[in-house]
Amino acid sequence: MKVVVASIVRPILTAVTKAEWQGQRNIPREGGVIIAANHLSWADPLTIAHYLYVAGRRWPTFTAKEGVFRIPVVRAVANSTGQIPVKRGSTDAIKALQEAEKALAEDGSSVIFYPEGTCTRDPELWPMVAKTGVARLALTTGVPVVPVAHWGEQHLLPYGTKRLRPFPRKRVRINAGPPVDLSAYRDQPLTATVLRDATAEIMRAITELQAQIRGEEPPAVPYDPKRARNRETEQSGQPERPAGSEPAAEEDAGGEAGETGEAGSGTARP
Repeated sequence: MKVVVASIVRPILTAVTKAEWQGQRNIPREGGVIIAANHLSWADPLTIAHYLYVAGRRWPTFTAKEGVFRIPVVRAVANSTGQIPVKRGSTDAIKALQEAEKALAEDGSSVIFYPEGTCTRDPELWPMVAKTGVARLALTTGVPVVPVAHWGEQHLLPYGTKRLRPFPRKRVRINAGPPVDLSAYRDQPLTATVLRDATAEIMRAITELQAQIRGEEPPAVPYDPKRARNRETEQSGQPERPAGSEPAAEEDAGGEAGETGEAGSGTARP
Protein backbone atom coordinates (compact mmCIF):
# COMPACT_ATOMS: atom_id res chain seq x y z
CA MET A 1 0.00 0.00 0.00
CA LYS A 2 2.84 2.42 0.77
CA VAL A 3 4.26 2.01 -2.73
CA VAL A 4 0.80 2.55 -4.23
CA VAL A 5 0.26 5.74 -2.24
CA ALA A 6 3.68 7.06 -3.19
CA SER A 7 3.05 6.32 -6.86
CA ILE A 8 -0.15 8.38 -6.71
CA VAL A 9 1.02 11.31 -4.58
CA ARG A 10 4.40 11.87 -6.25
CA PRO A 11 3.01 12.68 -9.74
CA ILE A 12 0.47 15.08 -8.21
CA LEU A 13 3.12 16.97 -6.30
CA THR A 14 5.40 17.00 -9.33
CA ALA A 15 2.56 18.51 -11.36
CA VAL A 16 1.83 21.36 -8.94
CA THR A 17 5.26 22.13 -7.45
CA LYS A 18 8.79 22.85 -8.63
CA ALA A 19 10.79 21.11 -5.94
CA GLU A 20 14.27 22.33 -5.02
CA TRP A 21 15.85 20.03 -2.44
CA GLN A 22 19.03 20.36 -0.43
CA GLY A 23 20.59 18.75 2.64
CA GLN A 24 19.25 15.25 2.11
CA ARG A 25 22.64 13.81 3.07
CA ASN A 26 21.98 15.01 6.62
CA ILE A 27 19.11 12.54 6.99
CA PRO A 28 20.27 9.18 8.43
CA ARG A 29 19.40 6.31 6.11
CA GLU A 30 18.42 4.06 9.01
CA GLY A 31 17.54 4.20 12.68
CA GLY A 32 15.11 6.38 14.57
CA VAL A 33 15.21 10.08 13.67
CA ILE A 34 13.06 13.09 14.45
CA ILE A 35 12.47 15.39 11.48
CA ALA A 36 11.66 18.79 13.02
CA ALA A 37 10.19 21.24 10.52
CA ASN A 38 8.61 24.68 10.38
CA HIS A 39 4.93 24.85 9.41
CA LEU A 40 3.59 27.19 6.71
CA SER A 41 0.59 25.53 5.14
CA TRP A 42 -1.75 22.54 5.29
CA ALA A 43 0.05 21.40 2.13
CA ASP A 44 3.50 21.03 3.66
CA PRO A 45 2.87 17.65 5.32
CA LEU A 46 2.75 16.30 1.76
CA THR A 47 5.75 18.22 0.44
CA ILE A 48 7.91 17.31 3.44
CA ALA A 49 6.83 13.68 3.24
CA HIS A 50 7.69 13.73 -0.47
CA TYR A 51 11.13 15.14 0.30
CA LEU A 52 11.80 12.62 3.05
CA TYR A 53 10.67 9.67 0.94
CA VAL A 54 12.44 10.57 -2.31
CA ALA A 55 15.47 12.62 -1.27
CA GLY A 56 15.98 11.24 2.23
CA ARG A 57 15.08 7.66 1.28
CA ARG A 58 13.05 7.25 4.46
CA TRP A 59 9.38 6.44 4.94
CA PRO A 60 7.68 9.45 6.58
CA THR A 61 5.56 8.98 9.69
CA PHE A 62 3.40 11.75 11.17
CA THR A 63 1.48 11.98 14.40
CA ALA A 64 -1.53 13.98 13.26
CA LYS A 65 -4.55 15.65 14.81
CA GLU A 66 -7.95 14.60 13.54
CA GLY A 67 -8.36 17.94 11.76
CA VAL A 68 -5.62 17.03 9.32
CA PHE A 69 -7.43 13.80 8.50
CA ARG A 70 -10.37 15.85 7.23
CA ILE A 71 -8.32 17.07 4.26
CA PRO A 72 -9.25 14.52 1.55
CA VAL A 73 -5.84 13.85 -0.01
CA VAL A 74 -4.03 13.93 3.33
CA ARG A 75 -6.67 11.66 4.89
CA ALA A 76 -6.29 9.08 2.13
CA VAL A 77 -2.53 9.03 2.50
CA ALA A 78 -2.54 8.97 6.31
CA ASN A 79 -5.11 6.23 6.72
CA SER A 80 -3.29 3.88 4.37
CA THR A 81 0.29 4.39 5.52
CA GLY A 82 0.28 3.88 9.27
CA GLN A 83 0.18 7.49 10.41
CA ILE A 84 -0.79 8.17 14.04
CA PRO A 85 -4.08 10.06 14.59
CA VAL A 86 -4.71 12.01 17.80
CA LYS A 87 -7.95 13.32 19.29
CA ARG A 88 -7.36 16.75 20.72
CA GLY A 89 -7.86 17.10 24.45
CA SER A 90 -8.09 13.37 25.12
CA THR A 91 -6.01 10.57 26.56
CA ASP A 92 -5.31 9.58 22.95
CA ALA A 93 -2.67 12.32 22.96
CA ILE A 94 -0.67 10.35 25.52
CA LYS A 95 -1.20 7.19 23.50
CA ALA A 96 0.14 9.00 20.42
CA LEU A 97 3.22 10.00 22.38
CA GLN A 98 3.80 6.41 23.36
CA GLU A 99 3.36 5.22 19.79
CA ALA A 100 5.72 7.90 18.50
CA GLU A 101 8.32 6.97 21.11
CA LYS A 102 8.01 3.31 20.14
CA ALA A 103 8.30 4.18 16.45
CA LEU A 104 11.52 6.08 17.14
CA ALA A 105 13.23 3.93 19.75
CA GLU A 106 12.06 0.42 18.83
CA ASP A 107 11.03 0.52 15.18
CA GLY A 108 13.78 2.86 13.97
CA SER A 109 11.27 5.08 12.16
CA SER A 110 11.65 8.60 10.79
CA VAL A 111 8.94 10.69 12.43
CA ILE A 112 8.06 14.21 11.29
CA PHE A 113 7.15 16.80 13.93
CA TYR A 114 6.10 20.45 13.87
CA PRO A 115 7.50 21.88 17.12
CA GLU A 116 5.44 25.08 16.72
CA GLY A 117 2.24 23.07 17.05
CA THR A 118 0.39 24.89 14.28
CA CYS A 119 1.02 26.93 11.14
CA THR A 120 3.13 29.93 12.07
CA ARG A 121 1.30 33.10 13.01
CA ASP A 122 4.36 35.26 12.41
CA PRO A 123 3.28 38.03 9.98
CA GLU A 124 6.31 37.28 7.78
CA LEU A 125 5.93 33.48 8.15
CA TRP A 126 9.13 32.96 10.13
CA PRO A 127 9.20 30.06 12.62
CA MET A 128 7.67 31.09 15.92
CA VAL A 129 8.10 30.06 19.56
CA ALA A 130 7.66 26.29 19.88
CA LYS A 131 6.36 23.85 22.44
CA THR A 132 8.86 21.64 24.22
CA GLY A 133 7.51 18.19 23.30
CA VAL A 134 9.98 17.49 20.50
CA ALA A 135 12.93 18.28 22.78
CA ARG A 136 11.46 16.05 25.48
CA LEU A 137 11.02 13.18 23.05
CA ALA A 138 14.53 13.62 21.64
CA LEU A 139 16.14 13.67 25.09
CA THR A 140 14.06 10.72 26.26
CA THR A 141 14.79 8.47 23.28
CA GLY A 142 18.28 9.72 22.41
CA VAL A 143 17.49 9.79 18.68
CA PRO A 144 18.91 12.60 16.51
CA VAL A 145 16.85 15.65 15.59
CA VAL A 146 17.31 16.75 11.98
CA PRO A 147 16.04 20.31 11.35
CA VAL A 148 14.16 20.89 8.10
CA ALA A 149 13.10 24.26 6.71
CA HIS A 150 10.96 24.94 3.68
CA TRP A 151 9.38 27.80 1.78
CA GLY A 152 6.75 28.06 -0.94
CA GLU A 153 3.80 25.94 0.18
CA GLN A 154 2.01 29.05 1.41
CA HIS A 155 1.44 29.95 -2.24
CA LEU A 156 -0.02 26.53 -3.00
CA LEU A 157 -2.45 26.33 -0.08
CA PRO A 158 -2.39 29.38 2.22
CA TYR A 159 -3.13 28.81 5.87
CA GLY A 160 -6.75 29.50 6.77
CA THR A 161 -8.20 28.48 3.43
CA LYS A 162 -9.01 25.18 1.75
CA ARG A 163 -8.70 26.71 -1.71
CA LEU A 164 -5.86 24.99 -3.51
CA ARG A 165 -3.93 27.12 -6.00
CA PRO A 166 -2.13 24.50 -8.10
CA PHE A 167 -1.35 26.58 -11.18
CA PRO A 168 1.04 27.90 -12.15
CA ARG A 169 3.35 25.41 -10.47
CA LYS A 170 4.70 26.70 -7.19
CA ARG A 171 8.39 26.76 -6.33
CA VAL A 172 8.91 24.79 -3.10
CA ARG A 173 12.35 24.77 -1.52
CA ILE A 174 13.30 22.36 1.26
CA ASN A 175 16.60 22.05 3.10
CA ALA A 176 17.70 19.71 5.90
CA GLY A 177 20.53 20.61 8.23
CA PRO A 178 22.85 18.42 10.30
CA PRO A 179 21.40 16.95 13.51
CA VAL A 180 20.96 19.53 16.25
CA ASP A 181 23.61 19.22 18.95
CA LEU A 182 21.68 18.49 22.14
CA SER A 183 24.58 16.86 23.96
CA ALA A 184 24.62 19.59 26.62
CA TYR A 185 21.13 18.57 27.72
CA ARG A 186 21.26 14.77 27.43
CA ASP A 187 22.33 13.94 30.99
CA GLN A 188 20.36 16.68 32.72
CA PRO A 189 16.99 16.35 34.47
CA LEU A 190 14.15 17.27 32.15
CA THR A 191 13.29 20.52 33.87
CA ALA A 192 11.27 23.25 32.21
CA THR A 193 14.44 25.29 31.69
CA VAL A 194 16.32 22.42 30.06
CA LEU A 195 13.40 21.67 27.75
CA ARG A 196 12.97 25.32 26.78
CA ASP A 197 16.68 25.71 26.05
CA ALA A 198 16.81 22.51 23.99
CA THR A 199 13.70 23.58 22.11
CA ALA A 200 15.29 26.95 21.37
CA GLU A 201 18.32 25.15 19.88
CA ILE A 202 16.07 23.14 17.58
CA MET A 203 14.08 26.17 16.45
CA ARG A 204 17.23 28.23 15.95
CA ALA A 205 18.54 25.59 13.55
CA ILE A 206 15.25 25.53 11.61
CA THR A 207 15.13 29.34 11.43
CA GLU A 208 18.72 29.58 10.18
CA LEU A 209 17.93 27.11 7.41
CA GLN A 210 14.85 29.05 6.36
CA ALA A 211 16.85 32.28 6.38
CA GLN A 212 19.28 30.66 3.93
CA ILE A 213 16.43 29.58 1.68
CA ARG A 214 14.77 33.00 1.73
CA GLY A 215 17.99 35.02 1.60
CA GLU A 216 16.65 37.20 4.37
CA GLU A 217 17.49 38.04 7.97
CA PRO A 218 15.14 36.43 10.50
CA PRO A 219 13.76 38.41 13.45
CA ALA A 220 16.04 38.65 16.46
CA VAL A 221 13.27 37.33 18.70
CA PRO A 222 10.82 34.70 17.39
CA TYR A 223 7.14 35.53 17.32
CA ASP A 224 5.32 34.40 20.47
CA PRO A 225 1.55 33.94 19.94
CA LYS A 226 0.82 34.00 23.68
CA ARG A 227 2.54 37.34 24.13
CA ALA A 228 0.75 38.66 21.05
CA ARG A 229 -2.62 37.60 22.50
CA ASN A 230 -1.77 39.22 25.84
CA ARG A 231 -0.86 42.47 24.09
CA GLU A 232 -4.16 42.42 22.23
CA THR A 233 -5.98 41.78 25.50
CA GLU A 234 -4.23 44.69 27.19
CA GLN A 235 -5.08 47.00 24.30
CA SER A 236 -8.73 45.94 24.42
CA GLY A 237 -8.91 46.57 28.17
CA GLN A 238 -9.92 43.00 29.01
CA PRO A 239 -8.29 41.08 31.89
CA GLU A 240 -5.09 39.35 30.83
CA ARG A 241 -5.08 35.54 30.98
CA PRO A 242 -2.63 34.50 33.70
CA ALA A 243 0.44 32.64 32.50
CA GLY A 244 -0.09 28.91 32.64
CA SER A 245 -3.88 29.20 32.72
CA GLU A 246 -4.36 27.58 29.31
CA PRO A 247 -6.35 24.33 29.40
CA ALA A 248 -4.08 21.41 30.24
CA ALA A 249 -5.18 19.38 27.22
CA GLU A 250 -4.40 22.31 24.93
CA GLU A 251 -0.91 22.74 26.31
CA ASP A 252 0.00 19.10 26.71
CA ALA A 253 -1.46 17.62 23.57
CA GLY A 254 -0.12 20.26 21.23
CA GLY A 255 -1.42 21.06 17.81
CA GLU A 256 -0.60 20.07 14.25
CA ALA A 257 0.66 17.16 12.21
CA GLY A 258 3.93 16.06 13.63
CA GLU A 259 3.86 18.50 16.55
CA THR A 260 4.57 17.59 20.14
CA GLY A 261 3.18 19.58 23.01
CA GLU A 262 4.61 20.38 26.44
CA ALA A 263 4.02 16.80 27.54
CA GLY A 264 5.66 15.55 24.38
CA SER A 265 2.72 14.04 22.48
CA GLY A 266 3.15 14.14 18.72
CA THR A 267 0.13 15.83 17.18
CA ALA A 268 -1.31 18.13 14.52
CA ARG A 269 -4.17 20.55 14.12
CA PRO A 270 -5.25 23.13 11.50
